[in-house]
Amino acid sequence: MSEANARHDAVILGGGLAGLCLALQLRSEFPDLDVVVLERQTHPLRPAAHKVGESTVDIGAHYFRETLGLRDYLHREQLFKFGLRYFFSDGCADVGQATELGLSEVFPAPSYQLDRGLFETFLGEEALRRGLDFRPGTVVRQFDVGQGGAPHAVRYTDADGRQHELRTRWLLDASGRAALLRRRFGLTRDDGHHVNAAWFRIDARLAIDDWCDDPAWRARCRPPERWRSTNHLCGPGYWVWLIPLVSGAHSVGIVADAAMHPLDDYRDFDRALDWLGRHQPQVAREVARHRDALLDFRFLRDYSHGCTQVFSADRWALTGEAGAFLDPFYSPGSDFIALANTYICELVRADRAGQPLASRVRLSERLYQSFYDSMLAIFRRQYPLFGNAAVMACKIVWDQAFYWGVLCQLVFQRRLVDTALFAELGPALVEVQRLNERVQALFRDWHAVSPAGRPATMLDQRQLDWFRALNEGMHETLDDAGVRARLNANLALLHEVAGAIAALASRDGAPIDGLPACTGPAPALFDLAPVEGMASVA
Repeated sequence: MSEANARHDAVILGGGLAGLCLALQLRSEFPDLDVVVLERQTHPLRPAAHKVGESTVDIGAHYFRETLGLRDYLHREQLFKFGLRYFFSDGCADVGQATELGLSEVFPAPSYQLDRGLFETFLGEEALRRGLDFRPGTVVRQFDVGQGGAPHAVRYTDADGRQHELRTRWLLDASGRAALLRRRFGLTRDDGHHVNAAWFRIDARLAIDDWCDDPAWRARCRPPERWRSTNHLCGPGYWVWLIPLVSGAHSVGIVADAAMHPLDDYRDFDRALDWLGRHQPQVAREVARHRDALLDFRFLRDYSHGCTQVFSADRWALTGEAGAFLDPFYSPGSDFIALANTYICELVRADRAGQPLASRVRLSERLYQSFYDSMLAIFRRQYPLFGNAAVMACKIVWDQAFYWGVLCQLVFQRRLVDTALFAELGPALVEVQRLNERVQALFRDWHAVSPAGRPATMLDQRQLDWFRALNEGMHETLDDAGVRARLNANLALLHEVAGAIAALASRDGAPIDGLPACTGPAPALFDLAPVEGMASVA
């Protein structure tokens, strides 16, 4: 057994997306830090490797591009994404006859569709180029967690079967669903969101733009490349994803409420194809055409879980799925990797400066869990709504505005550990979190009384001036006063948007007690009710 006497600054258990990104961020912020990354899989990974998390949104894309300095690689080697796009198309044989919600043209800041096999192979190579000690093909056999000032110990075998022991000041768990530390300490929390998923890759491009012959439908997007979007095909209690990969493959996933669509109905490829035939027949037809190009299939039961503790003053921490995992509907996986990794780096910074960790750990834990709980409210108990185009047209706009207006601002302005800012704006941030919970409850009540209808129309999010402005202002660099002014303005806007949603819901008879009323002109929203078969911006 070698290296027993060597002591490292940090050992990362797992060299997948979360672990390699954490290693690169640590190297960027602390060039002299001695970091070892232990990864079970051998490298290089094959293209279209069977991993979740292929779609990025604003925070994750910003993290990869700016924080980790991977802009050139992403723009050269991965696919630019045409935003998140939604079709309310349960049982629909022609996607052109479904209600579509999305962008006619992309917003300025890019996001990406990631081929995880190619991306993680590149991250491993980049880790080595930057001088990190990356050890693929290793299996962690045992670890001891030190307390107080004691080091942690990790024992593993390498690809040749040799045994090694490492000692480290920081033990950082990025082991994914193996969840080495979470399982050791019994930290898994049932978050009440019970959803299953199955997904597979087809070695063929599923070109949704060719699924409708109507030239006007194709021309609604500029360029006419809906296939580059993360396409969500939605129905009651479920959604289906279509995600293109730069390798030429396409990822297809079924995600469904466990009580409404049992996993046994789609837990292998043939059952999934039958299920798609009942719920999304156009997807089923296209997949069946390419069934000989099936690359893989996997399912996960009850995948969503919280974590009672992510950071410790004993210098261990969790990131990625080793900690908490929410839901893929808005592609937040990379976002939470960015949040956890940033808090870990700040704790390492404090430790290197000889500062006590306890109070910083408490703050980091409280903020991370607050962000998790805010996003959990967006998903939990909401899957029954997913086939309701009228309610979901407002819900998706609200959810994105809440995300852009609060969390994105804190990340892009580098304020995740700004204690003065949280002390000053804390009550207002808690109030908007409670407002989000009330609005999510309103969506459920509205769904219960909303008349059925699914007009064949496109709801273009670029038509909402306030929504477009909220997005375009996210990446502006602001000083302290500017950050406070922006957050206060966004919080006020969210109250106005909540009032506008309540006004639409009340027209259908939904109760709106406890929700604000608009104090000025109501922010525009999509209204599917005015004329049968038509939609408008209200």
